[in-house]
Formats: sequence, structure tokens, C-alpha cells
Amino acid sequence: MRHDLILRVIAKLLIPFILLFALYVQFHGDFGPGGGFQAGVILAAAVIFYALIYGLADARKVVPEPLVESMMAIGVLIYGGVGVAGLLLGGNYLDYFVLDHHSVHGQHRGIFWVEVGVATTVSGVMLKIFYMFADRGNADDE
Repeated sequence: MRHDLILRVIAKLLIPFILLFALYVQFHGDFGPGGGFQAGVILAAAVIFYALIYGLADARKVVPEPLVESMMAIGVLIYGGVGVAGLLLGGNYLDYFVLDHHSVHGQHRGIFWVEVGVATTVSGVMLKIFYMFADRGNADDE
């Protein structure tokens, strides 16, 4: 598919909108359906779509494997960090109300960062799984 001009042009047009939709799902998760898990899957799907059209090597240049592995760990650290921040501020683990003087603002801030951590971890895990399965086919050819 690397030489199919129509697919490449359509992919270049669609991928920015897929990424924008992932951000919408991420930021709208507080108010309706959506959130970190769905946004992470959509972000990973955009990269997988890129890899299917442009090739795995090009996708690895855009999102290298060390970055993917770091995303998995950083997302968990963000999630856990919100809980530890609640403990350090005198509340319970993942107690968002202590994150701001106005409890409603603290609740929104805590949920936002937890969802960012979930999105980061989920997209990293999905891409790692894709890279591992995609490499399996290349190992058989050699």
C-alpha cells in the first residue's frame, strides 16, 4: 500500500481529524461518554492507521518504540501521582477534593489528570501490542 496515492492522500486528510476527535473524547469525558480509555484507543488507532498506509518503519519513526514504552510508565505515574498528591495534601488516595480550595475545582482537576494518565497508558499499551504483532510477520520473512 505504500505506493497507493489515493490511500496516502486520504490518510493525510483523516489522521489529523482522528487525533482531534481523540482530544475531544479526552476533554469531554468529564461531561459525557468518553474519557481516557477511549481517547487512548483512538490515539493508538490513528498511529496504527498511519502504519497500515505508510508502513511500519515510517510509523516507528513518527512514534518510536522507546517513546511507546515510556508512555506506558508515564501514564501509570501520572495516575498514581494524583493519588499520592491527595495523600500529601491530607486526604485519602485519589481524594480529589483536597487538590484545590474549592472542592469542585479539585474534583475536576483530579479527574482530568487521572484521565490523562489513563489515555497515555492505554495508547502506549495498544501501540506496543501492535508493534509486537507487526514485528512477528517481519521475523518470519528473514
